[in-house]
Order: sequence, then structure tokens, then C-alpha cells
Amino acid sequence: MARAWEKGWLPPPVLDAEAIWAQAAKRFEAEAERGGRSGEDVADFRERFARLVQAVREEADLNALGQAMAWGQLSRVVANRLKLGALWNRQPELLETTLAPPIIVIGHMRSGTTRIHKLLAADPAHSHTRYCDAYHPVPGLAGISLLKGALELAMLGALNPWMQAIHPMASGEVEEELAWISAGLHHSIYETQWHIPSYSVWSEARDSACVYREFARILKSDAAHRGIADKPRVMKVPAFAEDLRTLITLFPDARLVLAERDLEAVHRSAVSLCANQMAVQTDSCDLTRIEALWRHKIDLREGRMAEALASWKGPITQLHYDALGEDSEREIRRAYAELSLDLTPHALAAMRAQMAKAQEGRHRAHSEQLALFERDGV
Repeated sequence: MARAWEKGWLPPPVLDAEAIWAQAAKRFEAEAERGGRSGEDVADFRERFARLVQAVREEADLNALGQAMAWGQLSRVVANRLKLGALWNRQPELLETTLAPPIIVIGHMRSGTTRIHKLLAADPAHSHTRYCDAYHPVPGLAGISLLKGALELAMLGALNPWMQAIHPMASGEVEEELAWISAGLHHSIYETQWHIPSYSVWSEARDSACVYREFARILKSDAAHRGIADKPRVMKVPAFAEDLRTLITLFPDARLVLAERDLEAVHRSAVSLCANQMAVQTDSCDLTRIEALWRHKIDLREGRMAEALASWKGPITQLHYDALGEDSEREIRRAYAELSLDLTPHALAAMRAQMAKAQEGRHRAHSEQLALFERDGV
């Protein structure tokens, strides 16, 4: 790729906020930026975008593949924002969709949130987000998002064969809503791929309300389009722990499920995931720096969770990683009772099928990767 740029066979990506915006906005009317959004939301996104692009350009030290991937992601987030704004200008009623009280899984990355999420989402009384809708949130022709998601995952799998070991994904299956907070430029997805400390520090300190208002707009649109607004949505993103006060203000009728795991195990696994994502896109991946980042993230999220939960009066339960491994069905029965949910025979059968499927998956292999980084002294 770098050779193609040097020879003039392909134009190099330009990591400049104004240039990326201008390129992505060519197909849209100016009103698309404001569709469904307040002036505060519009200004917040613009400032986040400028700061994020600057941090990527000046701090991330990306290789040729990383530069191309960064340009693609940044261009896509602008294009999707404008597509959504255009949609809400055409169909403002989507933003009035009434949602059933959600079930929100809260916990650190690598604390078992994915396992809990998929078990609860298997219950036919609940709804969930699919990968294809998370990353392609604007409705298109029937089946087109499924196809796009499948092609995208195939390409990502070719670039990074460890991906499915770390976080198994399929286009039509259960997926977290990380892409929907990333649509508002929350720092979480970006700081796991790129060394962007200035943006992380700035975004952590900034009010996340604008990010989560965009998240809620996308959630309502997806629920209306798929006809599932009347079913409780099981949602999870590890970054929810960082913004729990904002989240429960937005969804005061939610049920909360807290995922728990030994914090040293959480740290080790999080470092493995982050190192995998960064090593593909930079030739200066620093394991010590990544370890320090995730010590900070765990401490930050622990503190913010405790602060938010101190005043929480709604339904809540806890599921521990080790206890789930010992007897998932026992733990799920207890959680349903504490949340006042009805655990039906159909739900149990679906969860058993999900557990059997998980036992056959590739995700257990990811812990081998950190050992390779440690061995090579990266």
C-alpha cells in the first residue's frame, strides 16, 4: 500500500478533518447534519471530530494499513451521521418511538459481558442488536445490511485472523452497541485501536450526553424499523460503565445486570485485546503503554460505576464470571428472579443452545496472544 502511494498508483489518505468531512458530505444536503439533532449535539460532534482526527494524525504513529483503516473509519462515521440525519429529516416520527424498558449489561471489557449479553438476548421475550444493524444503522433494501456485514467481517478477518478468537461476530447475530456510541465519537472504540492520549483524556472529562442522545436516536430508529420496540432490548457496551450516570438518566426504567470478574484477569484480557487491535495498525505497539492505559480505564470505570450506583433504586442483579462458568443456569435463574423477569421454558432452551454454541467457539484462544507479545518484548 505504501509503495502504491509512493509510485502514485493510489492517492494516500489525507487525515484532515475538513478534507474528510468535505469528501463524505458531497452526496448530502446541508440539512442532513442537523436532522433530529440540537445545535449542541451538532457542535459537540464537530469538535470531537476535529480533535480525534488531529490526535490520530499527530499521536497514533500509524503504518500504511493503519492510515488507510483510520481514513476509512473516520469517513464512514461522517457518512453515517449524515445518512441518519437525512433519514430523520424524512421520517421524524422515528424519533418518537416508545421503547420497552431495556436490560443493560454493565461491566468491564473482558469481564464476561458478552456471555451474559448473548444469554439474555437468546430469550425470545427480549430483543437485541445485530452486527449488521450496529455497523449499518441506516435501513436499506431488504437483506443489504446483512450482506454488507458479512463482507465486512470477511475482510476484517483476512486482515486480522485473531479477530474472531477475541470477539466472535456474525452479521446477523447478537452484537453490542459499541458502534452506536462510536457514531457520536465516544473515545472507547478508537483508543483500543490507536494511541490517542490527548483525545482520550479530553473525551473522558467531557459530558457524554450528546453522544448518548445520538445513541438513543439510533436505538429508536432501529427498533421502529425492525418492529421490536415493544420488547426489552438487551444492551451492552463496556464503556457504559464509564458513563453509567448519563445512561441511567437516559433510561431511568432500565434493569441493570452487573458483570463481575477478578480485576487482574480483566486487565490481562483487556491488554490482549487492545494489543491485537493496535499491532495491526502501527509498527510501534508498546505493551507497557497499553498496560498503563487499561490500569487507568479499570480504575476510572470502577469509580464512576460506584458513584452512579450509589443512588440507583431500580432493579439490579450481579453475575460473576467464575460462578457463570460453574453453573450458568443456576446464575441465570437467580438473576431473573432478582430482576422480576419470567424465565420461561422457551427462554431456557434458547439459552442452553447458546451455551452449547459458545463451547464450540474460537474465543477461548485469545489468551495465547498476550503471551506472544510478552515473549517478543513488544
